[in-house]
Amino acid sequence: MLREKCERMEVKILDLSVQPDHIHLFVSAPPRYAPSQLINAFKGYTSRYLKEEYPHLKKLTGNESLWTDTYYVGTAGTVSAETIRHYIEECQD
Repeated sequence: MLREKCERMEVKILDLSVQPDHIHLFVSAPPRYAPSQLINAFKGYTSRYLKEEYPHLKKLTGNESLWTDTYYVGTAGTVSAETIRHYIEECQD
C-alpha cells in the first residue's frame, strides 16, 4: 500500500521496515510536500484501504484507531542515506 501511494505521489521509498508496533520509512520526496503532508497521506491511504478490505476495522474509534496521531520525522541532511538505511536494517532483527 505504501509503495502504491508513494508511486502516485512521485515519492521514492529508499528503505522500509515494518515493526509490530511502528514503521520506519525512509523516503525521497519532491519539495512540494511538507513532511506532515506525507505522513497524513500515508496514514490516511493505508487506513482507508485496510478498513475497506477488513470491514470489522471500521468499528475502531478514538484510541482504537489504526494509526496514532504521533510520528517522528528526521532529515538526512547531517547523516548519509547509507547510515539511515543501516539503522532501518538493524531495526528489522
